[in-house]
Amino acid sequence: MKIVAVIPAHMASVRFPGKILFPFHGLPMIEHVRRRALLCSSLSDVVIATCDEDIASAIRGFGGKVVMTADTHKNGTTRVAQAVKDIDCTHVILLQGDEPLLLPRHVDALASAMRANPSGDAWNATGPIEHPDELDRHSFVKCVVSQSDRIMHCFRRTPGYSHFDEQKKFIRKILGIIAYRKDFLMQLTSLPSAPIELAEFIEQMRILEADHTLQSVPVAPSLPSVNEPHEADVVLDYIQHDPEQKQLLEQIFK
Repeated sequence: MKIVAVIPAHMASVRFPGKILFPFHGLPMIEHVRRRALLCSSLSDVVIATCDEDIASAIRGFGGKVVMTADTHKNGTTRVAQAVKDIDCTHVILLQGDEPLLLPRHVDALASAMRANPSGDAWNATGPIEHPDELDRHSFVKCVVSQSDRIMHCFRRTPGYSHFDEQKKFIRKILGIIAYRKDFLMQLTSLPSAPIELAEFIEQMRILEADHTLQSVPVAPSLPSVNEPHEADVVLDYIQHDPEQKQLLEQIFK
């Protein structure tokens, strides 16, 4: 098994244009993600996939690897598929460039799950839901998980009516660490967009609507990402005060 991590990125974010280069502690957001990925013992390589020269130039300036892609991609999955087409690997981990708090141990946990079942279709790291209001917060995706950790459905607002203490037993937060068997990724991106995927803006639903398997890889804690400008302050506060984040900052600046 040869696992490559790819971070898809573009400047034209609808809710936060140019966020991928937003500075945290002197580094662009995406560079925090790339350097944290490089700390993962499970990865053969880490690559940025982008259509924007501003991003490519910034990453190359830090010595990173970049694959230029088309500017017509509607989502990160198809961008990653184009990027890895000619890369020698068996499995691919897609990392979101707007999650500068990425924990290398979460990536390694996903890789361990892949090694345990290398013929699986896809895997997604999931985190606990900690507050009732998160069930209806549309800015991030949640999922219903079976007793065997299979993801059965993804949504933005909860379809459940039971008490929060019950829902949090089977509902988890979708995190920005998703992996594919490479040949399955190529198959997936050749399929047409699925109805729920389009209606809810949830890429993972294409996998489920086509009756393929998406495995939950439970990790903790659930970490904030940057979807909107105000969330940058939340992430910055977290990175400054959390002991594990402080230790990682020291490692990536060595």
